[in-house]
Amino acid sequence: MSEQRVYNFSAGPSMLPLSALERAGSEITNYRGSGMSVMEMSHRSKVFQQIFDETQEKLRRLMNIPEGYKILFLQTGATGQFSAIPLNLIGNTGKADYAITGNFSNLAYKEAAKYGKIHVAASTEDCNHSRIPAQEELELDPEASYFYYCANNTIYGTEWQYVPETGSVPLVCDMSSDILSRPVDVSKYGIIYAGAQKNMAPAGLTVVIIKEELAGHALPYTPVMMDYKPMIEKDSMYNTPPCWCIYMLGLTLDWVAEQGGLEGMQKLRDLRSGMLYDTLDQTKLFHCHAQPGSRSGMNVTFRTGNEELDAKFVAEASAAGFVNLKGHRKTGGMRASIYNAMPVEGVEKLCDFIKAFDRNN
Repeated sequence: MSEQRVYNFSAGPSMLPLSALERAGSEITNYRGSGMSVMEMSHRSKVFQQIFDETQEKLRRLMNIPEGYKILFLQTGATGQFSAIPLNLIGNTGKADYAITGNFSNLAYKEAAKYGKIHVAASTEDCNHSRIPAQEELELDPEASYFYYCANNTIYGTEWQYVPETGSVPLVCDMSSDILSRPVDVSKYGIIYAGAQKNMAPAGLTVVIIKEELAGHALPYTPVMMDYKPMIEKDSMYNTPPCWCIYMLGLTLDWVAEQGGLEGMQKLRDLRSGMLYDTLDQTKLFHCHAQPGSRSGMNVTFRTGNEELDAKFVAEASAAGFVNLKGHRKTGGMRASIYNAMPVEGVEKLCDFIKAFDRNN
């Protein structure tokens, strides 16, 4: 790590692989002899079409995305999908199931309620979202058009460690903060989507992986940019897509492949998170927000219980080169986001800092 770079524990936008940044830097004014930057290219040009096609193919290969699924590179952020999903899917029965396990699934639920009858299949609000409900706790409606959940809750530091069983009801999952961090059986899902700014690319790109048969049933007043059918028909180029972000995603996917693919990513995520949780559990000062068994491999939330001491920790950590550790206002304390590009060395050094702070305070 160069002297100027810090260990950035931000919940997103987050660290990108250094090799991807350096590659982009080397190509920023003249992409492979084209005489221009990817930021300046027409999205209709042959040179950009090649970037686009290669990036789609890399993602399909790394995630083992089966036939019958389309990959879309869209805009509007993950929040745009809060509306797009009910607009496209709820017309089947007018009903849907939502599991509310954190802030973003709650926002998605509220948005979906504008378009149909939304049933709360599970909620962990009573414990301030410190755990994930078990399969037997899910109250499933067999008439639901789909079942919705958020795989990883960045604010609360919890993560689903299993894939919900919903019978014939299509599964829809927001994987914004843990996509590419572990293998996923895409065939179990109707839709997987993710804002790119945690594990994939810079902010501005939203990736949607959709079972093709689910498209084409949008409510009649669905805005065209939120209708999956024309997005599939135009291969994400109904309008100008986020070209630079798609290019950066391709570079990040190259890096993921070099680390051993999603199996390699899982080993790294387990190493980083295991090290950090073990350190925190052995301190006298700190305790974790998330309950064991529900703890996130991406966002570790912890606190001392004393706001002044928490603020002191954040300030001293920042001065030592560990930045963006302040927790979200809903949980307070601290949050260390350890997405794919966070070096193991960064977590090792943070663990040493935590131990020293614990001894000294």
